[in-house]
Amino acid sequence: MTSRFSPDCRVLVFRRVVLALCWLPVWALASPARGPGEAAPRERISIDGGWRFHLGDAPGSDWRLSYDVRPKVSGVDDAKAADTEPTAGVAVSDAGARVLKAWILPTGNAFIADPAKRYARPAGDPGARVPYVQAGFDDRSWQRVDLPHDWAIAGPFIEKGPGGGMGRLPTAGIGWYRRKLDIPRADAGRRIFLDVDGAMSYAEVWLNGHLVGGWPYGYASWRVDLTPYVVPGGVNQLAIRLDNPPDSSRWYPGAGLYRNVWLVVTDPVHVAHWGTTVTTPEVSPQRASVALRVAIDNDSSAPAEVSVASSVYPIDGHGVIDGQAVAHLAPASLNVPAHGQASVEGNTVVSHPRLWGPPPGQKPNRYVAVTTVSRDGRVVDRYQTRFGIRAIRFDPNRGLFVNGEHVPIRGVNRHDDLGALGTAFNLRAAQRQLEELQAMGCNALRMSHNPPAPELLELADRMGFLVMDEIFDCWYRQKNPLDFHLIFRDWHEQDLRAMLRRDRNHPSVFLWSVGNEVGEQYTGEAGAAVARELCDIVHQEDPTRPATASMNYAKSNMPFPAALDVISLNYQGEGIRDTPFFAGTKAIHTLPQYGAFHAKFPDKMILSSETASAFSTRGVYLFPVTDQISAPVRDGSGGDSAHQLVSAYGLYAVDFGSSPDKVFRALDQHPYVAGEFVWTGWDYLGEPTPYYSARSSYCGLIDLAGFPKDSYFLYQARWRPDLPMAHILPSWTWPDRVGKITPVHVFTSGDSGELFLNGRSLGRRVKGPFQYRLRWDEVRYEPGVLKVVTYKAGRVWATDEVRTAGAAAKLVVSPDRTVIRDDGRDLSFVTVRVEDARGTLVPDADNPLEFSVTGPGEIVATDNGDPRSFVPFPSHQRPAFNGLCLVIVRSIPGHPGPIVVRASGAGLQDGTATVSAEASAR
Repeated sequence: MTSRFSPDCRVLVFRRVVLALCWLPVWALASPARGPGEAAPRERISIDGGWRFHLGDAPGSDWRLSYDVRPKVSGVDDAKAADTEPTAGVAVSDAGARVLKAWILPTGNAFIADPAKRYARPAGDPGARVPYVQAGFDDRSWQRVDLPHDWAIAGPFIEKGPGGGMGRLPTAGIGWYRRKLDIPRADAGRRIFLDVDGAMSYAEVWLNGHLVGGWPYGYASWRVDLTPYVVPGGVNQLAIRLDNPPDSSRWYPGAGLYRNVWLVVTDPVHVAHWGTTVTTPEVSPQRASVALRVAIDNDSSAPAEVSVASSVYPIDGHGVIDGQAVAHLAPASLNVPAHGQASVEGNTVVSHPRLWGPPPGQKPNRYVAVTTVSRDGRVVDRYQTRFGIRAIRFDPNRGLFVNGEHVPIRGVNRHDDLGALGTAFNLRAAQRQLEELQAMGCNALRMSHNPPAPELLELADRMGFLVMDEIFDCWYRQKNPLDFHLIFRDWHEQDLRAMLRRDRNHPSVFLWSVGNEVGEQYTGEAGAAVARELCDIVHQEDPTRPATASMNYAKSNMPFPAALDVISLNYQGEGIRDTPFFAGTKAIHTLPQYGAFHAKFPDKMILSSETASAFSTRGVYLFPVTDQISAPVRDGSGGDSAHQLVSAYGLYAVDFGSSPDKVFRALDQHPYVAGEFVWTGWDYLGEPTPYYSARSSYCGLIDLAGFPKDSYFLYQARWRPDLPMAHILPSWTWPDRVGKITPVHVFTSGDSGELFLNGRSLGRRVKGPFQYRLRWDEVRYEPGVLKVVTYKAGRVWATDEVRTAGAAAKLVVSPDRTVIRDDGRDLSFVTVRVEDARGTLVPDADNPLEFSVTGPGEIVATDNGDPRSFVPFPSHQRPAFNGLCLVIVRSIPGHPGPIVVRASGAGLQDGTATVSAEASAR
């Protein structure tokens, strides 16, 4: 196989066919129905419904069920700056402690390369006498929940004191989930696995009173084998305990079984967990060579002789087979030892392949390989592997190339929460996020700073996003007292290999990141050794993609970057605190670093994994406006600490960050840089810089409710240069500013523009070199109509206008989709606007509003994008924030029909809209 890279080669070339594993969306890969007396070769069954949930341990059993001994914590400062240097980790002896660590560690054995380092399970079943794990326990008083479930998102918010860093929501604590499993008697002799896509955190699993295993890292996807403890045809009581620590994260981590959970039922001889890998040594428009490696597990007590064959089919945008097979891999014989594993590799050619690539220049085409495993003439497994054919080239002088096309990285960072829904994964909510980003021109996502839900990568594959897949926010050194550093030593190999095997074949994933701003940047060669160890694991699991770690401190002359395949810089490219304003301060100071890294590592591609971190509050404009292209937030300069607001002009940033304008200039002055990932695409819960007492961040281009901020349009102007667009700010309703200087800025993909106030020209402006906005900084406010006409190459390009609003008069209700499925998961995101009698948005409206639905639907949550709001998300009452509010509506499962959404407020005309729930296939 020629798909490879060498750290000392000048251009890194990665060609691959990328798989999307058969355990992805259930709607695309339903298990075949069983006939009389017949079992399907492989079944993947959702068990998301019908759980019982309880907060807290059974009396007297708490400490005996802990994974490990934790250090005592006091006086935690979670309001510290995000670029504060991490400190040495804390080691706590568990010698003689009655903890479950020894029983949990063997769950990760399959991901430990050296068999000598794998763990033996001790004898016994700790916790067997705890009432919550026993089938006879009466859990009818527990809360009934369906998964995915985030126990903390409903609140209440912690309004005072510490907790701002983690979103001021009650994530900490112990939670229990119980559910009975229906295991037919016919499944005797088969293998029964529990697959958990994500559980926050320190999960421990019991079945029928037996401790099965677990997994500490809350962002990992993992599997336990239930088979030894299953009673086919009898009662099977599943119990899962989670123990979410306080002071364990720098952002809102969520809590609970917050991703999907599955039962997977197979023959004892079956394709291994995440057991297929597809690569393409050669890709061209004429042909693609396809190599498929299949690992087979034999969980029986006798060797197995099997035949493995595969066929390749095109699939449509929903993952459904679309046509006849385009290639076949000939059957291969394989002997699999008892209680062992063996692998087989095959090759084929796809003629005139439909390549996967990011829009708008390319299309995200995909295929599926259907693998059949037979034994003694009987099919024992059938496994489907989605993939996309594409060629990636990493050019240190020009950036990223996909299928020969230069593709600048126009990316954003993405945290794991879905706003008012918390971390409980919902496919439609995630899709909405990506749709808004794609409309802005975004083509790439950095998963900061943890593996995402599997379905999110499926969406990225389907929509054509490039993905920088990331695993850790810290290694041995800590950022918070109870963060991942406590288990890094024991679990980093298992966690990293698990992510790589789960995700390595998605066409969207183009780069692995093994760490973000880790403390080991500060420790010289010792830290670089850890980076090399993690990068080596990446190379072992996936020799076709490079590995990196994002650096906010390490410089080109330090050992740390030398250990990486790609240089990923957080804020250093454009400089950190490099202006006279910060002279004499003790925090990190860094001059612009692109040139230094390019000179030191001429054979490595450079990208900016975090840029900007520019703050704004949607619809808020504070005066005066800085005449600089980038400024830190301070009272009187973009900030208002008394009201916790930041001006939306897009010129103010965190101290270690920069405005978009400064970032754009740095990128344009260094064209060899592959591109950027903006911090962040959406606001997210927690890390509420610059105002710690808020609930959520200020740095998104889109607010927490999903409403674009002004800066969204600045990026759209840059990232979609062929889209005729213009956007004026600020709003134009300022009764207290008549005659006062009120600067007007225009974001446009044009090259010049003329501004008119009440029909009177205020002059024409032209973008000069390294200028990204048009500014009229001397405008004096008068009510009326402000209009801009923009031009490109001398021709009218686009227009925009804002008007002075009158008194709030009515509510206008607009669903993002008027038809949803009646499956109880599909959502409609309903925008409520406060308008005057003429239909103009009232830009400062904060009217208290109330929401209701009639018909077969329910309100899941509401929001308004205000980072200061402590109204619980499930509330049906919420004030508008700068004229807008959001209502999230869900269907009632199995009940099609019209859902009428109503918004009302005192003195306002009600607004209504209808969303139709249509019957979905079951």
